[in-house]
Amino acid sequence: MTSETRKLIDKAVEGIQDKKGRDITIIDLSEIDGCITKAFVICEGGSPSQIEAIYDSVSDKMREDLHEKPVRTAGLENCIWVAMDYVDIMVHIFLPDARDHYNLEHLWADAPTEELPNID
Repeated sequence: MTSETRKLIDKAVEGIQDKKGRDITIIDLSEIDGCITKAFVICEGGSPSQIEAIYDSVSDKMREDLHEKPVRTAGLENCIWVAMDYVDIMVHIFLPDARDHYNLEHLWADAPTEELPNID
């Protein structure tokens, strides 16, 4: 993983943690052939309003600190699963049931993962 990718990941994590996002997992996809991105940053929010707040926080930090905007965003209509595509990384913000259902960590089980401790 490049230092540029790591900067994006760290800034996304900062935005997530600022709004008390939980169970953050980073999946390193940089060594997987044909993958659409280099890393996933996955987290949970406890309600649709918290998911929207996490989205806003990540978006603000990426724009203000790194001058990055997502090329695509999906899921803001219902805030059950919001995906933010920054090309080199994708940020996924889930409600717990949706995260369990889609189970991205299992889909990419062959990739190295990093689980961050929750901050209270």
